[in-house]
Amino acid sequence: MQWLNEPREWSLEDGVLHAVTELRTDFWRETFYGWTTDNGHFFHRPVTGDFTAEAVVSAAHTTRFDQAGMMLRADERNWLKTGLEVTSGAVQISTVYTRGHSDVSMAPVAGPAGEVSMRISRFGAAVTVHYRSGDAPWHLLRLGHLDLPATVDIGVMCCSPERAGLRATFRDLRVGPPISRDNLE
Repeated sequence: MQWLNEPREWSLEDGVLHAVTELRTDFWRETFYGWTTDNGHFFHRPVTGDFTAEAVVSAAHTTRFDQAGMMLRADERNWLKTGLEVTSGAVQISTVYTRGHSDVSMAPVAGPAGEVSMRISRFGAAVTVHYRSGDAPWHLLRLGHLDLPATVDIGVMCCSPERAGLRATFRDLRVGPPISRDNLE
């Protein structure tokens, strides 16, 4: 795996990645705010074809827009990120689809927001995002279209648009065959 925008402070030991965000980092394109930022931290590997990727995510969120989660990326104009994010004064689950311009959706975390399992699945140009807290069932967050090349990058990301110093932890990152289409609910 390799970094896009490697943070100065990070470690990988026994399959657990710890990363600390740099000042004013994010992934966002144009919509509402009028800026494009592509300097968030993304630890990734290439994958070809359909797949499901999972990771367990936690972070010491304190500031608006602090975020830690997963990312699928074709290039700087076509990607998605999903994970825990501080919005409206609380840690929520966010998903951003970017197809030239970013859009975002938010949902309250069902269960404790300290640690969640995230799952991204690719089925051709369709991408799904699921999450769960503890041993609860998977919750479908998003099903959307992304025009993707055969090979994309998949991994974990963290950023902090309004500060530096978000401490994020990622474990149990795995990539395998896609889940059954019957498991989308």
